[in-house]
Amino acid sequence: MRVLLVEDHARLAALFQEGLRRAGWEVETVGTLAEAEASLDSVVFDVAVVDRGLPDGDGLDLVKRLRHRAHAPAALVLTARGEVAEICEGLDLGADDYMVKPISLQELVSRLNVALRRGGRTPTVLALGALALDRLSRNMTVRGQNFDPPRRERTLLEDLLRAAPRAVSKEALEARLAGLDKAVQPNAVEVYVHRLRARLASVDAGVVVQTVRGLGYRLEATAEAAEPCQPGA
Repeated sequence: MRVLLVEDHARLAALFQEGLRRAGWEVETVGTLAEAEASLDSVVFDVAVVDRGLPDGDGLDLVKRLRHRAHAPAALVLTARGEVAEICEGLDLGADDYMVKPISLQELVSRLNVALRRGGRTPTVLALGALALDRLSRNMTVRGQNFDPPRRERTLLEDLLRAAPRAVSKEALEARLAGLDKAVQPNAVEVYVHRLRARLASVDAGVVVQTVRGLGYRLEATAEAAEPCQPGA
C-alpha cells in the first residue's frame, strides 16, 4: 500500500515515514502543495495524508483537487487545526478523515487501514489486459494465476499499472529502484524494463511496456487483449 505524506515539519514527517514503513506502507514524503501535485502526476497512491498549514497554501486545496483526479487516493487530513468548524470544513470539502495533532503512530496506521477498507476512490483491484493487482493484498495475477516477478521488476510493474494509462517518468522509476537498493546502476531502469517486457510476454499478460520518448514508460493493453470478444468466437 502506498501513501503520500504531505507534511512540512521535517522531524515529524521523518518519524511518521519511518513508522509507516515499519508497518508495511510504502511512503513518499513531500513538504509543499506543489511537490504533492508533482508526485500525484507521476505515481498513483492509495492514500494521501495532508497537513493544512503548508508553506504554499492550505492542504484542503489539495483535498478538493483530489476529487477530480482519476484513481484519486483516499484523502486524510492531519493538522493542528482542530476547531469543530475546521473539522466540518475539511470533511465537507472531501476529506475521508480528519485527524488532529498530536496523534500516535498506532492511531494513524489504524485510520489508514480503515480508509483502505472503505476503498477510497481507487478500485480495490487494478486490472489491465490479463494482468490484475489487488491493492490490499498486493497479490498479482495473470488470467487468475499467481504472477510474482522478481522484486525490482514487480516494483516497476506496480508503478506502471497504478499510473496507466499515464506514463511514468524514467526519473520516477529510477527513484523507486534507488529506494530498494542504493547501489543502482545508471541504466538500471532500461535493464529491468527489458526483463519485464520479456517476462510479461512469456506469460501472455496482455500488456506491454511502451517507451514514451522524452518522458519514460507507459503500460498498455496489447491489441489482442483490448479487442472485445465476439459472440460465438
